[in-house]
Amino acid sequence: MRKYLFILFFVSVSLSLFAQETDSAFINKKYFFHFQGTVVNQYKPSFSVPYSGTNSFLNKEENATSFTSTFYLGAKLNGGTYFFISPEVAAGSGLSKVLGLGDAPNGETFRVTTTEPRLYIARAYIKKIFPIAENSSSYFDLIVGKVSLADFFDNNKYSHDPRTQFLNWGLMSNGAWDYPANTKGYTPSLIIEYSNKNQELRLAYALMPTEPNGSIMDWNITKSGGFSAEYVNKYNISQQPGAIRLLAFLNRAFMGNYELANETPIEFTRSYKNQKFGYGLNIEQQLNEQFGGFFKTSWNDGKNETWAFTEIDQSVSLGVELNGQSWGNKLDKIGMAYVNSGLTKEHQKYLSKGGLGFTLGDGRINYASEKVVECYILKNIIKNKLSGTLDYQSIINPGFNADRKGPVSVYSLRLHFNL
Repeated sequence: MRKYLFILFFVSVSLSLFAQETDSAFINKKYFFHFQGTVVNQYKPSFSVPYSGTNSFLNKEENATSFTSTFYLGAKLNGGTYFFISPEVAAGSGLSKVLGLGDAPNGETFRVTTTEPRLYIARAYIKKIFPIAENSSSYFDLIVGKVSLADFFDNNKYSHDPRTQFLNWGLMSNGAWDYPANTKGYTPSLIIEYSNKNQELRLAYALMPTEPNGSIMDWNITKSGGFSAEYVNKYNISQQPGAIRLLAFLNRAFMGNYELANETPIEFTRSYKNQKFGYGLNIEQQLNEQFGGFFKTSWNDGKNETWAFTEIDQSVSLGVELNGQSWGNKLDKIGMAYVNSGLTKEHQKYLSKGGLGFTLGDGRINYASEKVVECYILKNIIKNKLSGTLDYQSIINPGFNADRKGPVSVYSLRLHFNL
């Protein structure tokens, strides 16, 4: 496995150097090119537990490495129409095969059965921009194709990108937003956006997978699909920029019901009549040129199966970021954040009787909210090209289970190169 990761790392760096020499050919032309590669190595020591289940976060000592390499290619087709395609290579795995936690510690991993390198098309979509008036900052745009909804919704200046910010799943997005996606995080979608200088409004319809966290999408659009809506207000307080984002969502899929599953296997309770709805609040605020922070909270009704993102029904997170301007490198960053996540009563009862979700299942549960503290130091090595990060996470009550309370320490080293 490490041999493959070394080869991928070497090839990616070589390609990035090639891109650095040739990217100038695209400046002021109709074509666009961007490249990134990220390697994350994580280690956790063993910890004591009274029992484990099928989907438990393993209590033994572990080391895991993940790698992603992404090309973003774009072309201007005519006046306001653009085409984008994004081939991606991913390899490696997360700790415990990304099981046993709501707040998984590596946002660069997903739940797959193989750790070998795989090439796939992550994104492929057309974007059409409709200016409202000439020389105006107001416009509508229409996006159709395969995307990651997280590219468009629930953004945050300080906590959104696991390649350069916090690694934890509960910090990169609002944890209770069960956003439509396949196993790797992408889905065919239709997005409509309005934007002006201070406000944004976007609406989306996206396909849901045919099974929890599955790779095959459900094209039965009369019965299945995810609807998302977001309003963004950008503002200034004492000349310091901030933003507030309000998110609402409704997911329909062939999903099971937790309460009915207490009497029968959850597979037998699945129906297109089941759905999940919820909301999210996302605030960012710069306090000065060096320091800023964020607050997020999200909730879903939690009566039916988690279907795509992660098994969290309520979440609250907050954190801060300090850049390195005071020591002469503004691209350096130090971040610290806390997230507290929970489950509904129906979800708790289902797990207490030995039920399995696509991430959770200790065989039984002594419920407690799952808590994570994460800290990182990012050092910019080559300006806007290469950075290295040291990251530490402390996880309390993994799998929402006080019987396996930990705390569990996760130590991470991240390298990220970008063009």
